[in-house]
Amino acid sequence: MLGVTHSAALVGVDAHPVQVEVNTGEFGEPRFILVGLPDAAVKESQDRVFSAMANTGFRTPLTRTTINLAPGTLRKEGPAYDLPIALAILVCMEKCTSAGLDDFLIAGELSLSGKTRPVKGTLAMAMLAKKLGKRGLIVPTESADEAALVGDIAVYPVDSLDDAVRFLNHEKIIHPLPSRQSSFFQAPPESKRIDFSEVKGQHAVRRAVEIAVSGGHNLLMIGSPGSGKSMIAKRIPTIMPQPQMDEFLEILSIQSAAGTTLSNDNRYFQRPFRSPHHTISDVGLLGGGSIPGPGEVSLAHNGVLFLDELPEFKRSALEVLRQPLEDGQVTISRSAGKITLPCSVMLVAAMNPCPCGYTGDSSRECRCSVPQIQRYRSKISGPLLDRIDLHIEAPALRIEELRNAQPGESSAVMRERCEKARAVQNGRFAESVQASDRCNARMTHSQIRAHCAINKEQGDLLQQAMEQLSLSARAYDRILKVARTIADLAGEENIDTPHLLEAIQYRSLDRNLFY
Repeated sequence: MLGVTHSAALVGVDAHPVQVEVNTGEFGEPRFILVGLPDAAVKESQDRVFSAMANTGFRTPLTRTTINLAPGTLRKEGPAYDLPIALAILVCMEKCTSAGLDDFLIAGELSLSGKTRPVKGTLAMAMLAKKLGKRGLIVPTESADEAALVGDIAVYPVDSLDDAVRFLNHEKIIHPLPSRQSSFFQAPPESKRIDFSEVKGQHAVRRAVEIAVSGGHNLLMIGSPGSGKSMIAKRIPTIMPQPQMDEFLEILSIQSAAGTTLSNDNRYFQRPFRSPHHTISDVGLLGGGSIPGPGEVSLAHNGVLFLDELPEFKRSALEVLRQPLEDGQVTISRSAGKITLPCSVMLVAAMNPCPCGYTGDSSRECRCSVPQIQRYRSKISGPLLDRIDLHIEAPALRIEELRNAQPGESSAVMRERCEKARAVQNGRFAESVQASDRCNARMTHSQIRAHCAINKEQGDLLQQAMEQLSLSARAYDRILKVARTIADLAGEENIDTPHLLEAIQYRSLDRNLFY
């Protein structure tokens, strides 16, 4: 007898339909045959499925059983096919009705006891079910939260194989999970909240951070150890505008495909903050693997990618970031396939001014020679620096300043100014489809000409700065974009000379201050 259920396979961050076909009662010795390009985890489903069926009260097939995961050209990975395989087998054994089964997309891992375990990628599966016109999605309870965020599709959470069978046999009522009850809409608990009011001093750095967030610009902080660079970077998401629903779904779809949403620590309505260690590989940063998946730059989509100790990263790892930072997406080609992932991030980097870290520090003496400093700085290529809009120095605070400094502005106050500037940009770039493109940092050349016009005096000033600092044409555009953001923060329609001067002074590495 033939039983059919419907599931999905993840390719990158997108789900593709998979039909699970089971045929039992074939002649021959009892065997379990699985075909359709399964990986090792899928091949091991036999032991999990049969144990789950036995511990749920169902006998296992005593005949030859063939399972086909179609289409056969699409590679299947992970344990998400346990539940649809078990249900298809039970349909063959007439223990589960086949009526209405085509209306559901089903995914879930089974434990040996028959309980369901969460699987990754259920958000993409819910989007696929909606696209295919399915009635709903049947997934483990722990994975239903993220799937419920997709509107106009019913998500039915099940705790066990028995729950799924009884629901399909109309012996148990399971209500679909309302989207607004999803745990992903909760705010972080008080114990995990951080605020810019905890940062003392560093007014110039706070100003640069506010400009960077307001325009979506990349930022590099240069300062001695202990000057607060990492502390400031971790608080940048707290002043970024709240993500819109389409942005949040993009964030979750990537994190769900990577499996990071399976942890309760990541189930908050907030922008991502990713801080990989400087020993990370090119694949870990960009994405890839035998079956291509998202890397850190994609996991930080619509959020912050923080690279601490920037010169300590491998040169090759930093160089692969150049095109993704420019395009807002990364294309990964492997023998198993080719995928394109979004990676519209705000890059925040931090570094010391020299190998010992104390060049320019008034309290400690630097022991580095000029050639050592030059070699240290040369680890960051010019093309990568060109893609970082603001370079800001973060001087170390003296003990007296730390003791006597008053608390700084709160994140709420800074976020309010950033949101006002972003509102201006949302109106200016309303024609952009992607919300992440509606900021000054993403302006095209034609938009720069239209919205960053400067007069002759300002043009002469900028030309003089370009010649003295030996800046590239890309840096020229970056300065104009930053000046546009400063004008937006000031509520000005046109770029004034003070806005342009402030934007120019945020190119400290170009000026070789420490050589």
